[in-house]
Amino acid sequence: MPQQTILVVEDEPSIREVVCLYLKRAGFQVLDTGDGHEALKLLDESTPDLVVLDLMLPGIDGFQITSMLRAKGDIPIIMLTARRSEMDRIAGLEMGADDYVVKPFSPQELVSRVRAVLRRSTSQKQNGSEQPIRYGDLFIDPVTRTVKLGDQEKKLTVKEFDLLWFLGSNPRQVFTRDQLLESVWGLSEFIDPSTVTVHIRRLREKIEVDTSEPEHILTVWGVGYKFEP
Repeated sequence: MPQQTILVVEDEPSIREVVCLYLKRAGFQVLDTGDGHEALKLLDESTPDLVVLDLMLPGIDGFQITSMLRAKGDIPIIMLTARRSEMDRIAGLEMGADDYVVKPFSPQELVSRVRAVLRRSTSQKQNGSEQPIRYGDLFIDPVTRTVKLGDQEKKLTVKEFDLLWFLGSNPRQVFTRDQLLESVWGLSEFIDPSTVTVHIRRLREKIEVDTSEPEHILTVWGVGYKFEP
């Protein structure tokens, strides 16, 4: 398997140095910068497998970079920030981040999260044995990672697709948030359960005709969520 490339965008030199060191020790090729505009230049010149992105950057912040990345594709993003409030975490996830790490953090934990995000997205892309599924107007293809509602293609992030495919592949089965974190993210002990809530809401906005009366992604109160064909 080719060496995977991680782009680290962090304006604090000491933190960036430690993150890059641990990622390199873990076997990744690493690109790094402390400037938002430089990050966009690097992204134009190369296509990393994942971006570790600080929110507070000089020139252009992590939210803007995330928005630009999501408009162009589904490169996995792990946000790295000193912000602690739930609203900031949710804002990052709403923008399309796949995960969120709050400073101070364990570099080894960050490496574990990077591996988990990459493992899930890579296995989904490489697994050509799974057949597309269709439920009414909703079409999900795991090989091309395409989702269509009628004739309209829906643009999903890596984790949005992974979550939809997992639920859609297990129709009517109820999953708790912890079970979804473990199955889709792979690191339930490290990730805030609100991550699932945010991704469920984003999926409903993209595939449900009426988000107030969802037909496919249903809440089972007191338990979790299920996919109704």
